Amino acid sequence: MNTPHGYFLTLEGIEGSGKTSHARRIEAFLVQEGCQVLLTQEPGGTRAGEQIRRILLNPAHGELDPFTEVFLFQAARREHVKQVIQPALHAGKIVICVRFTDSTIAYQGYGRGVENEFLVHLNRVASGGLNPDCTIFLDVDPEEGLRRSMAKTSADEQRFEQEFQIKSDLLKRIREGFLHLAREEDNRFVVISSMRPREIVFEEIKETLRRKILSTRKGKLGWKA
Repeated sequence: MNTPHGYFLTLEGIEGSGKTSHARRIEAFLVQEGCQVLLTQEPGGTRAGEQIRRILLNPAHGELDPFTEVFLFQAARREHVKQVIQPALHAGKIVICVRFTDSTIAYQGYGRGVENEFLVHLNRVASGGLNPDCTIFLDVDPEEGLRRSMAKTSADEQRFEQEFQIKSDLLKRIREGFLHLAREEDNRFVVISSMRPREIVFEEIKETLRRKILSTRKGKLGWKA
């Protein structure tokens, strides 16, 4: 269940799609427009969540069982929602979150083969029923995305990238999962190709922000006095 005051924006996409860099740009743009903004990410956002993030991303842990991955992500999410996201939304802020429940469905569902109905239930429990108001899916070719991600991600955080190098079909399934989710909820999802130059991509993102957020929120909570 969404809060009536804040606005919850999530960024989704496979590795190398530009989620984190564009999230920072979105934050700066919205602050410049007079909004109160919180930028965060999953897994992470809390002290416990950051510890779980290190476990999930470290190649030293090898191929974790899919259910182990699921429960670790959901534990981090529960703390994140309760400690960070919900308080910010109740304060009327615009929350920008890099990855949320859609990543669980795409990676552990379409990618790992865990039953979607089970994942939907766990997502609902961990998030307290919180759903994004808008999700920007940055779409990139899996090979190009993996190349980008390997070039910029530190070696001690490449557990997923190293697996995708061996199992190229896995990343393709995950991308298709995201696209399927976007088709199912086309009112919430905005699909933007990140195969183009960064500035062109961000111009399209800004247009989305103007249409989805700025045109409807002026004078409401989430705006600076």
